[in-house]
Amino acid sequence: MKPNVYVIGSTNTDMVIKSKSLPKPGETVIGGDFFIFQGGKGANQAVAAAKLGGDVVFISKLGDDSFGKKSIAEFKKHKINTKNIKQAHGIHSGVALILVDQKGENSIAVASGANSDLKKEDVFFLKKQLKKEDIVLIQLEIPLEVVNYVVGLCHKVNSRLVLNPAPFQKMSDESLNLVDTITPNVIETYSLTGVEVIDTDTARKAAQRLLEKGIKNVLITMGAEGIFYMSKDVEGHVAARKVEVADSTAAGDTFNGAFAAGLSHGMDLVTCIEFANDAAAVSVTRMGAQDSVPSINELDKKFHKYVYR
Repeated sequence: MKPNVYVIGSTNTDMVIKSKSLPKPGETVIGGDFFIFQGGKGANQAVAAAKLGGDVVFISKLGDDSFGKKSIAEFKKHKINTKNIKQAHGIHSGVALILVDQKGENSIAVASGANSDLKKEDVFFLKKQLKKEDIVLIQLEIPLEVVNYVVGLCHKVNSRLVLNPAPFQKMSDESLNLVDTITPNVIETYSLTGVEVIDTDTARKAAQRLLEKGIKNVLITMGAEGIFYMSKDVEGHVAARKVEVADSTAAGDTFNGAFAAGLSHGMDLVTCIEFANDAAAVSVTRMGAQDSVPSINELDKKFHKYVYR
């Protein structure tokens, strides 16, 4: 039986305005198109993992409002297991306001709502359910006590944990020491290591510092510069594919979800990175978060190498 991919994280409704430029402080930018998309880092990664071939169990907390109900309906369309999604009474579901310019750059503000109400008790069921072969993917858009609990549990079970440290919150070295794979971007890498990543040499220096904290695999996502990766046994760089960027909002989430799905199918580290890199490249050519994620069949048609055998 294929391992489960447990994704633990946030769910938001994204309200997006696309215009020629991002407003400066105090400036109003007139014009642009308005969209509403399903979003949230956890939800985006869960949908990406599901669309790219993973058997996904999503753990999140929503409000008992129309946004929450809509989110659950969308997860079910992607055949995501929603049994462990909680609904909080009297708290609104998470909302994100996103501005996107004509180059695809974005600026995001989030009202966390029910995401901030996720508690350790909401994930206690994993003590009985989580297996060694399962993959766990978690981000930092939920309370840190939940993240630390899950990190410790995965270490006890010896299941593979992928930590996407976004949006950045400071974690203890004790927790980082238990992480199997970490996937920071260059900004998060600087916050974690104090190293400004501008090329492969500085990425190597930063990755080494993260390995010294006990993390087994380090994947630094560098946007248009690709991905630098390092573990005890291997290091390298995967170049980003050259594409026309429409919206980079969910590129990182697509990468992480695809990476977790690849692990669940037994791909080795480098193949997982290439797979995730290709999925992210397709996602940035489209507007939206979850809507921009390609399916596994679509990715295979484009690159002729990814249908699971």
